[in-house]
Amino acid sequence: MDMILGIVLVVIGYLCGSLASAVIVCRIMGLPDPRKEGSGNPGATNVLRLGGKKAAALTLAGDALKGAIPVLLAHLLSDSPAILASTAVAAIVGHMYPVFFQFKGGKGVATTFGAVAALVYPVALFMGAVWVLAAMATRYASLASMAAAVAAPLFALVFIQETATVVALVIIAALLVYRHRENIQRLRLGIESEINL
Repeated sequence: MDMILGIVLVVIGYLCGSLASAVIVCRIMGLPDPRKEGSGNPGATNVLRLGGKKAAALTLAGDALKGAIPVLLAHLLSDSPAILASTAVAAIVGHMYPVFFQFKGGKGVATTFGAVAALVYPVALFMGAVWVLAAMATRYASLASMAAAVAAPLFALVFIQETATVVALVIIAALLVYRHRENIQRLRLGIESEINL
């Protein structure tokens, strides 16, 4: 029974993650497709460039919620750390590789934060702190995002000490860093865009 429930929740997580908030918001607001304009990334930062703060805020909220909602649902239906952790990973994979949008998704930063907040909120608080500090120190959102993701399993290992959760956070960090590989190349070349704090 747990296996069936786990599979159902993972599928729900993936499908929720596959709802590309950036594409949906841009369609509703009559903005260009974020996969074809700007940086080509369907995320809040690109939507900010294309449509301003309101569109970006809606995208950010949508991305975070689609990570949090399936994990909160998993909490209601199961107390298995493995099921909860798998649901979180599935939601993030759905955002990065959405079945509804030709598997062309975003980099997963907001969805990761939402999923981790629902999974283990203390770790999400530490992630937020790392992101802010790294962004202030470097002025690179991409570097701050990767630093926060990589720090997450370390915080979980120290404070949570639950194997499934730590493993899930390692997987999530690896996925997020992989999705930022173009940013890493631009950082190496010194041409990555800075953020205005």
